[in-house]
Amino acid sequence: MQTPLKKSPLHCRNKHRTGYDFAQLIKIAPELSQYVNQNQYSNLSIDFADPLAVKILNKALLYYHYQMNYWDIPDGYLCPPIPGRADYIHYLADLLAQDNQNNIPIGKQIRVLDIGVGANVIYPILGRAEYGWTFVGSDINPTAIKVASLICQANRILNGAVQCRLQKDSTAIFKHIIKRNEFYMLTLCNPPFHASAQDALASTQKKLTNLGKLTNPNQKAVLNFGGQHAELWCQGGESAFITNMINESVAFKKQCLWFTSLVSKKSSLELIKKQLTAVRVADSKIVPMAQGQKVSRFVAWTFFSQEDRQVRIKKFS
Repeated sequence: MQTPLKKSPLHCRNKHRTGYDFAQLIKIAPELSQYVNQNQYSNLSIDFADPLAVKILNKALLYYHYQMNYWDIPDGYLCPPIPGRADYIHYLADLLAQDNQNNIPIGKQIRVLDIGVGANVIYPILGRAEYGWTFVGSDINPTAIKVASLICQANRILNGAVQCRLQKDSTAIFKHIIKRNEFYMLTLCNPPFHASAQDALASTQKKLTNLGKLTNPNQKAVLNFGGQHAELWCQGGESAFITNMINESVAFKKQCLWFTSLVSKKSSLELIKKQLTAVRVADSKIVPMAQGQKVSRFVAWTFFSQEDRQVRIKKFS
């Protein structure tokens, strides 16, 4: 039975505001049943510290809510929590609507670039299913691009609507990906926010210890949501990654309406804001998002004036 929440911090259009309907999800993915049990509050749930349980739950959610008929990723690759990812997509839709008389632009003419699409190709799935947008997804991992491409080919809703491009230059973000004469309404990114592999592991150990899943300090933590090196950490962490992104966006300022990126750590904002000022953006926003007990946010910046943005959106709407 679906357990409603008294008050959900998720976006008002998020399909997961009222929790998970496990009875329906198990019908879609029967293998999920072995992972569903009553939690301490007598509600049906899964053990979110179990990577396989999380993966099967994601598969069921994508099949049930987002018109997918095939989705699978290799072990060890990032398997993101879908409600939070859906929130980012919905808030991006609101961002576009602000320059379009509060009407969300929908349809294939709204083109979005996903930096670090991953093997899971989650943002193109959500954006395509919810708003009919088309996507280009980039990644530096050849296996991730291969798996993401297979998922796109296997699902009618994605086939022909999502292109997966390998970024061969690990120091570049938009360069080599955004082609001449291409224009994007949005870019999005879930950047690697740890500064090292050790930081990523320590964060996971702390999380599992707080959940009571890691009682032995010498026990090795398992990343419940998975993740490859480039998905989890980079030199300098997320603040370095996003400031590099801001710097590189200047060269493509006429080819994208809004550049955006998730920002996991509030402490990263000061440096990000300074860099936005340094490159003289026309406008920028920090958009808060609350998911459960976690408070997240994304930063958005543009080199177009509001009047120019309105003209561009009207042209594509």
